Amino acid sequence: MTKKEPKPVDTQEEVKDESAEQQACEREQSETEKKLAEAEQMRDEYLALAQRVQADFDNFRRRNRQVASDSFEDGARAFIKTILPVCDNLERALKEYRENDPLYEGVQLVMRQLTDALSQRGVQAVSRQGEVFDPTLEDAVAPGDTGEGEPGTVCEVLQKGYRMGDVILRHAMVRVVPNL
Repeated sequence: MTKKEPKPVDTQEEVKDESAEQQACEREQSETEKKLAEAEQMRDEYLALAQRVQADFDNFRRRNRQVASDSFEDGARAFIKTILPVCDNLERALKEYRENDPLYEGVQLVMRQLTDALSQRGVQAVSRQGEVFDPTLEDAVAPGDTGEGEPGTVCEVLQKGYRMGDVILRHAMVRVVPNL
């Protein structure tokens, strides 16, 4: 049997191979680190984008709720404005008191129900007789007599005004004592 003898190793060649392998490993590691840095940067960009989209959607949802609420209130105010002439006519019908008249009592009941329904929605009558004229609440349609009150005050309310919260639904039509 012949014994195999180890091959003589060239140490210089071995060192070159190891050095080349090490450089290849370092290049591969460097490329992997670059790819990892790029992936982390993209992750951060996508995360920031997702957060912005989420914030935009939350703002959109909040604005939508507000618009829907405002639209509902606008619709309620518009409907109530159409009912106000009915109130005026019922008040005119009730000016002449008639005792034991079922029709008069029925009109009273309808007026009371309508007034209650309007007050539940926050509608208030604006009737400021005897107070200083306020053009944001009233329309002066005729001058009053100087003997009817202090100058600049409302001496007669010809048609009630109405407000719903801070919004004037209809200005009161009034006569105002002129300033001399």
